[in-house]
Amino acid sequence: APFVLVSHSSKRKKMAVTPDDVLKFNKPSDGFLCPLSANTFGIDFIAFKIRNMETNDVLFETEKDPEDYGAATDDSLDDSVRFISYTFPKGFLDFKTVGTTIVFRVGDKAIPSFRMIERHYFKDKLLMSYDFTFGFCIPNSTNSRETIYDMPVLSAEEKAQIAAHPYETKSDSFYFVNDKLVMHNKAEYSYTD
Repeated sequence: APFVLVSHSSKRKKMAVTPDDVLKFNKPSDGFLCPLSANTFGIDFIAFKIRNMETNDVLFETEKDPEDYGAATDDSLDDSVRFISYTFPKGFLDFKTVGTTIVFRVGDKAIPSFRMIERHYFKDKLLMSYDFTFGFCIPNSTNSRETIYDMPVLSAEEKAQIAAHPYETKSDSFYFVNDKLVMHNKAEYSYTD
């Protein structure tokens, strides 16, 4: 069954979204490309950490309270449950590699093949794209994965432009099970002194 494209303007149109589709995007999507209820596997991100791989300094870390565990699958929830704003030091733009650690829980159904595609943009220009396969996840399990990101090489002018325009750097994170879109999260970024 096709997913429902949900946009901030509340316009809805049916369309199937595939990994090949999102790998062709050259700007952030308009709204969310699947409803929260598409997460029929009960995938729940419970912890996330970002660190500078050169210094091992933690730049961002969050963890859900165990009382709040549970996937957000109610379509009546506000879009803020799948959106985050990050503020990083301007020096972040000079990092060569960044490590992220993600911890997630899986519901009652096995996940045969779990894939994440993350696309980062500045002013509708693709800066970087990452494509990760988590593989098989057993039911009712807690899983973690650390990923090392090579940061894009940016010119001094590009870094200055990104820093001068807070929150115009954006990302889409698409999560697929067997190439079916089950989750879509968004983020925006600011880099300041």
